Amino acid sequence: MTVLTTTKAPVTVAPARRRQPGRGNPRARRELLAGYGFLVPWLIGFFGLTLGPMVMSLYLSFTRYNIFTPPEFIGLANYVRMFTDDPVFIKSVKVTLTYVLAGTPLKLAAALGVALLLNYFTKGSGFFRSAFYAPSLIGASVSIAIVWRAMFGTDGPVDSALGLIGLDLGGWVGNVDLAIPMMICLTIWQFGAPMVIFLAGLQGIPQELYEAAEVDGASSLAKFRHVTLPMLSSVIFFNLLLETIHAFQVFGSAFIISNGSGSPGGMLNFMTLYMYKRGFADMQMGYAAAIAWVVLIFVAIVAALLFRSSKAWVHYAGETR
Repeated sequence: MTVLTTTKAPVTVAPARRRQPGRGNPRARRELLAGYGFLVPWLIGFFGLTLGPMVMSLYLSFTRYNIFTPPEFIGLANYVRMFTDDPVFIKSVKVTLTYVLAGTPLKLAAALGVALLLNYFTKGSGFFRSAFYAPSLIGASVSIAIVWRAMFGTDGPVDSALGLIGLDLGGWVGNVDLAIPMMICLTIWQFGAPMVIFLAGLQGIPQELYEAAEVDGASSLAKFRHVTLPMLSSVIFFNLLLETIHAFQVFGSAFIISNGSGSPGGMLNFMTLYMYKRGFADMQMGYAAAIAWVVLIFVAIVAALLFRSSKAWVHYAGETR
């Protein structure tokens, strides 16, 4: 007896081809076109008002240009002159870094301190939150800069109040040693925006952590150090990054208080103000464009250092180390 066996060849089924969005589907195509249509205004603004001017300013930074004549390409001459033959620029860098390194931490400390008070004393916090935030809305205006100049000028309210306790400073505006402290006081007064962000971060910290710390016998200082600061580190980093960038961009208040001169002794001659003077007062637009790119490089370097250092002290919720 003979048994016949048959073996079936394996059958392979080709995977179904996925239909790409917009192909053969009129509705998907319409949705895709609508999405690009909504992006068109932003793309026009980005390329026409941001990227285009940036590329043009980068080109002008390698030229000698005074608006009235065509740009003349001179290579790296503007940058070489900036760091080797322009002591005024070097001083503006020192003044700007002093303002950034001193003003930003003090501003954030004031914002965090007030945020802690508002988080602890909840009664009337809505009114005080709005009151403390108001200077951040109007602090960069021309009117506030004029008022600040009058307050810290000779015989101003601040100088008169200090005179009552025997400190006759003769005004802050014209004093070389007090011009930067005056500007730092102005930036500290504008702590409202980071304060609101700090307050939101504080209200997001779980209360169970504080209760567990109390069970362990932790003091208020220990709870602040081991609970509040670690849980708030990401918010601190966010505020530190934004306020550092804003500090590099200081211009309006310094221009108004010094009448556009950067005096006394160049102590208010920040990099942005010096760039404006070179571009619009001296008509050295190519040199001003080079200064603008140097400011951008400074900001990029500081931001990169902050991001790099954040790995050691910034902790995010749910992160394990």
